[in-house]
Amino acid sequence: MSGWIGHPEEPAERVTPDGLAWLASASRFPRSVVALWSADPSSVRALPCGALFDAVSLPALFGRRVLDQLWTAGPGSGPAARQGGRLTFLTAPGTADRLPSLLDWEEWGDRVPPPLCHGLGDEISLPPLVPAPGSRAHWVVAPRSRTPWLPGPGVLLWACIRAARAGAAGVAGTAGASAGAGPGARGRLSFPGRAPAPLLSPFPSPVPG
Repeated sequence: MSGWIGHPEEPAERVTPDGLAWLASASRFPRSVVALWSADPSSVRALPCGALFDAVSLPALFGRRVLDQLWTAGPGSGPAARQGGRLTFLTAPGTADRLPSLLDWEEWGDRVPPPLCHGLGDEISLPPLVPAPGSRAHWVVAPRSRTPWLPGPGVLLWACIRAARAGAAGVAGTAGASAGAGPGARGRLSFPGRAPAPLLSPFPSPVPG
């Protein structure tokens, strides 16, 4: 991993050559994307969604909780990027269409921050291949493989629900203790490790790429 950028508990990662090849394959001209991005690895580039991956963007605080759930109690995540005040997950194609309706179906639509979903016909800007000092766009989980595993709508739904429950429990649990806390005190957010924990959700375990 490289140095720290943005939140002090949030490491920024570099995209590997295999990860670049995978990202570039989303384009109609993958060799051109590889050449241009390799020549300027600190640039931000837009790629189409819907065929290789969809993208789901959540507010950064809630997104970190979702990421933590995916790695500590679930199957792990696919590539994920911090972009300003949001965390973007690259997901299996079709997730952008299904996730909002699944949240509503499970009656969690009003308890989870509305996700910004990008699917077929959309483009999304992706962070540089290498973290740049001072940049507000960087990879938190960088593409490392030509065949990365991507979470589908069911896995992301489960992680969102668990993150919402954990957030609600945390607020309730700290309400009484907050009176004795000093100004500006806050709980430390754990950051997920690289090795996935055993799957504890009802969803089938994937084989990460």
